Amino acid sequence: MGHPVLAAQLYTVRQFTQTPEGLETTFKKVREIGYRSVQISAIGPIDPAKVKELLDEAGLTVCITHTGYDRLKNELPAVIEEHRLWGCKNVAIGSMPTKFREMGEQGFLEFAREANEIGRALYDAGLTFSYHNHAFEFQHFGKRVGLDIIFEETDPRYLKAEIDTYWVQYGGGDPAAWIRKMKDRMPVVHLKDMVIQDGKQIMAEVGEGNLNWPAILDACREAGVEWYAVEQDICQRDPFESLAISYNNLKAMGLE
Repeated sequence: MGHPVLAAQLYTVRQFTQTPEGLETTFKKVREIGYRSVQISAIGPIDPAKVKELLDEAGLTVCITHTGYDRLKNELPAVIEEHRLWGCKNVAIGSMPTKFREMGEQGFLEFAREANEIGRALYDAGLTFSYHNHAFEFQHFGKRVGLDIIFEETDPRYLKAEIDTYWVQYGGGDPAAWIRKMKDRMPVVHLKDMVIQDGKQIMAEVGEGNLNWPAILDACREAGVEWYAVEQDICQRDPFESLAISYNNLKAMGLE
């Protein structure tokens, strides 16, 4: 494994990636900031071959994607081909679908079973499958939280983690502890910070908020994380500026 790589989660700039022209401009801006990789997420209906062309022109790779659950269930061969085209070995789902969330503990168990099946098929195709958390997975069911159920009820070969630092903190968990818990099971981590504004928790650029970044980054190194994906769902300024602030702060912390 080489040195960890900083990546831009395109969900951060989703309003600019809905057309080929917008995606081309976005890729150029992201590369100019310094990012060498992106996470494909929430882009418009753009032909995968065109996406590949624009990636190559900008000098970017794809570290992972967020792919819809319906596509994973119903269009898996096409998903696999897209990832092979992009040279991306990692597939992720952005959240557990609402239908499972509404079922309580049984929903987490059912989702884990289905996710394991999807992950097995991706594994057989030479790809990985990761789950990205929010805060609702920290609801307790006896001695376990939902996120425990998802990862304890699946095969580590078939379901990896894409731990999101902000949402773990928001849910009352310890981001560094959860990253260590996923040692050798997490190719990509999601980095975003948290600040308190008007008594509410809101998202912030990495290094501009209250999260314990020395502990988090130490945990990432111990866990064998390969890609550090910067994501900010909601920005208080131009999202490209937010991506640049996070990038520069992470570089100052020793990441490239």
